Parts: sequence; structure tokens; C-alpha cells
Amino acid sequence: MNKKPQIQSYTLGELEAGEPCCIPTPHIEVSNLSVSYHGKTVLDDVSLNVYKGCITALIGPSGCGKTSFLSALNKLSELNANAAVKGSIVYEGTDLLNDTVDVMSLRRKIGMIFQQPNPFPLSIRRNLDLPLREHGIRNQKTRHEKIEKTLKDVGLWDEVKDRLDTSALSLSGGQQQRLCIARALVLEPEILLMDEPCSALDPLSSGVVEDFILRLKGHYTIVIVTHNLAQARRIANYAAFFWMKEKVGKLIEFGQCQHLFDTPKDDLTAAYISGAKG
Repeated sequence: MNKKPQIQSYTLGELEAGEPCCIPTPHIEVSNLSVSYHGKTVLDDVSLNVYKGCITALIGPSGCGKTSFLSALNKLSELNANAAVKGSIVYEGTDLLNDTVDVMSLRRKIGMIFQQPNPFPLSIRRNLDLPLREHGIRNQKTRHEKIEKTLKDVGLWDEVKDRLDTSALSLSGGQQQRLCIARALVLEPEILLMDEPCSALDPLSSGVVEDFILRLKGHYTIVIVTHNLAQARRIANYAAFFWMKEKVGKLIEFGQCQHLFDTPKDDLTAAYISGAKG
């Protein structure tokens, strides 16, 4: 019989000091999720809740299904014709694995930030203007106001306001990643999925992006894949530890981040966090 992941209890009294916005109310409920490609299972029987306004860090070695889990949450896995996703992902009372889900509307509410900054090969302004147009915002003044506000929110406005019509590819790596975050935020999502958003950046740029992610806590629900355990401990409210068992990704342990790092319930979790495994 497969061992179920250790799920730690969590009460309002255990919230980190100074973070009252993070409330243990499920925003996404994942049950018995499995993902396969070409008929080969890469992630099996994952159940956990993603809590509203909180940062949930997905940790574990490469190849254990963290990115597959992340991609399933806004149906990006469907872009792979050979992918099959089973189980249940409930968001706003709807199972996202239902074929009737409006994918464009869903991805406006659940945005994705990738490991490598991927700005469009367009101007800085057009990188934000284009998704607004695609989602039906026709009023030019409204679009301009949203673009300015979002660039201010990610700390880019003062850096780029005099060159909005220059190529986004001329920005530094850290600036490009913040622009990509802005591109997601300009659509006013509720949830942000981040797949190692700092791993391709130099330490200084990584620190700037991490500080910004921290400022989003309480305002957005965030699920972030990271191999940087120190980063996970610094920013996350919850952590989910994944591991390969019999060549299949499994959720080993999930719970409040501080508890998972300080008092892990599973020996595998303890070994990974200590550096003895992985």
C-alpha cells in the first residue's frame, strides 16, 4: 500500500507573525492528481490544498513532477497532446479538468511565470498592451493606466518610463523577469504560478525578484517551484515536498513551511532538507 503524504495540521494561531492576510482557506483543492506523458506516469496521487493569499513552495529534486503539477493547475499541460491528467482540481467550485472550462478565462485568473524570462520580442509597452487587448480591453486610456500602475507595482516604472517603446529584449535579466510578472499581473489574476522564477538570474537580480514576490504575499495566491531551500523557507507559508518513488513523482509531505523545515514528519523530507539526499 502506498504511504500517504504527511499532512500537518494548521490553525490561525500558527500563522507567521505579521502575515494576517494568509488565511487557511482553500483557493484550489487538488485530489488524487496524476499526470502522464505518452502513457508513462510522472506524477501520481497528489492531494493538497493551495491556500488563499499564501505562498506555497514546491520543493524536491529535479524530475519529481513539480512542474507537471504546476502546469496542471491552469491546464498548460493540455498544450502537450501526449499528456493525460486525472483526478480533481477544484477552483471556484469548478473542476478544472472538465473539458468545458474556458481556458482563456482561466489563464487570466491563474497566471504563469516561467523559469527563463520570456518577454515578447516587442516593445516594453506592447508586452503589457497586447494581453490587455487580447482579453477585450479596448479603451486606450484604460490600458495605459493599467500598464503604468502594473509597472509601478513591480518596481519597473522609474527604470523604463522613458523607453516604453524600446525592445523588451534590451532589459536586463531581472528586469525582463519583472516585466513577465507584470504581464501576468496586468490581467488582474487571483493566482500566480511560478516555475523557478529566480534560477536563471544573477544573485542581485534574484534578490530583487524574491523581495517583490514577498510583497505579493497576502494580495495573491502564489505557488512557486524552487530548488533553493533557503528561499522556500524565507518566503513560503506552506511547503510541499516531492520525491521519486519507483520512477514516479510522489507528494511525500505537505504542511506549514516552518513546521516542515523544523520538524519534518517523514524521514525522506528530513534527509532532503538536511542535504543527506537529493
